[in-house]
Formats: sequence, structure tokens, C-alpha cells
Amino acid sequence: MGARVDKFLWSVRIYKTRTQATDACKAGKVTIEGKPLKPAKEISAGDVIDVKKDHILRSFRVISPIEKRVGAKLVPNFVEDLTPESELNKLEMMKQNFEYRDRGLGRPTKRDRRIITKIKKGYEY
Repeated sequence: MGARVDKFLWSVRIYKTRTQATDACKAGKVTIEGKPLKPAKEISAGDVIDVKKDHILRSFRVISPIEKRVGAKLVPNFVEDLTPESELNKLEMMKQNFEYRDRGLGRPTKRDRRIITKIKKGYEY
């Protein structure tokens, strides 16, 4: 027994809405073994799903496919998070406020803005 990938991603709370899950599938952000999935693709237990979300690549192993949304406490019964620690660290760095400016400096210049953008994307300047 399987479940549609878009319904599954919504039901285990990876995406807030089913529409967001469907759009991510259509955009090629949801893959299994590097192959993009269509929203109606059936998944089964043991599949490893890669999801590109928030500029990081998250991996999930399907324990039991479901199509009904479940409470947050029940999610670990249906999906296992396999995301590497390095990807989670990237997310934490992005959450930090890189754009802090001392009072009185005004708006960032074009050069400052480019530096901020490079830092957020993870490049060196």
C-alpha cells in the first residue's frame, strides 16, 4: 500500500499546505534517488525522499505511508529524518541575523548589500 508523495509530504508536516507540496514536486524540488517526482507518484515504506527546502537538501525515510494529516507528536511514527548535520548547520547559520547594522549607519550601500548576499548564499568574498 502506498501514498501520493504530495499528500505524504503534507501529512507529515514537511509542507504547511498540500498545494505547497504539489508545487515543490512540480518544480523538481522533491526527488527519490536523484529523479524528480510528480505529485501523484506513489511512495512506499523504505523510500528515501530528498526535499530541497529553505536552501538546504533534507532527506527523509518513509516508515509508513499515510495520506491523512497527523499531529506533530505522531510524525516520527511515519517518517525518519536523515538530513546530515552539515545541512542543518547551514540552516542555523541562515537563521542568524547577518544584516545587523549599528545605529546611525543608514541603509547598506550597494557593495554592503552584495557582501550580505554572498554571506547568505555561503560564498566567500
